[in-house]
Amino acid sequence: MRKMIYHILGPTIMPLIFFRIATTPVEILGCRTRGLIAVSIAFTSGLAAIGAAIVSVKRRKHEDPAGIWWVVSSLILAIPVVAFIILA
Repeated sequence: MRKMIYHILGPTIMPLIFFRIATTPVEILGCRTRGLIAVSIAFTSGLAAIGAAIVSVKRRKHEDPAGIWWVVSSLILAIPVVAFIILA
């Protein structure tokens, strides 16, 4: 259960925040502020996804079964980056 919280529910926060900001009306935050926040969230999530992928490769080299959890984390963290590319 702890691995599920750490590798699935934890990284899910980034896509949720990204989509919440992306769906916020322009009248509340303004177009520029909303865009800058979305870019910063996508960039941070992308860096975290790269970090998780590196850890996953290292774990998989040593045949550690926890490596698959890091793959799942990196895929979840890549969602805001892909969404930002599609929405932009």
